[in-house]
Amino acid sequence: MIRAGRVSHPPLKYLRDILDAIGFLQSFVVGRNLDDLATDLGFRYAVERALEIIGEAIVQLAKSSPDVAERISERQRIVGFRNILVHAYDIIQVDILRLVIEDKLPILKGEAENLLLELDKPLQTPPENP
Repeated sequence: MIRAGRVSHPPLKYLRDILDAIGFLQSFVVGRNLDDLATDLGFRYAVERALEIIGEAIVQLAKSSPDVAERISERQRIVGFRNILVHAYDIIQVDILRLVIEDKLPILKGEAENLLLELDKPLQTPPENP
């Protein structure tokens, strides 16, 4: 059996992955009735997959940069939810998905954007002496 090795990336990569998945979800659900998650399998699969990516990005962020990951307020709950999506997908209720999309994603988005801005600042070089 061939196993691909996991490569650790800088925290900016994981923060961008989180923001990309959130951006996808927020645009994907515009004009959609979230109750359709109960009947539209493709819609539900896409939403769940994006949430899995967010959770996995936080798992990897915690491994590569624990100090950065600790600044995400609900990181443990997000990782726990990711584990349920992956391993106990059959117990996820539409109301939980709706709560995550409507209430939790905006908070995570703000935290990830702030971390990204903070970490992505160009290094300040002191002015040269005249």
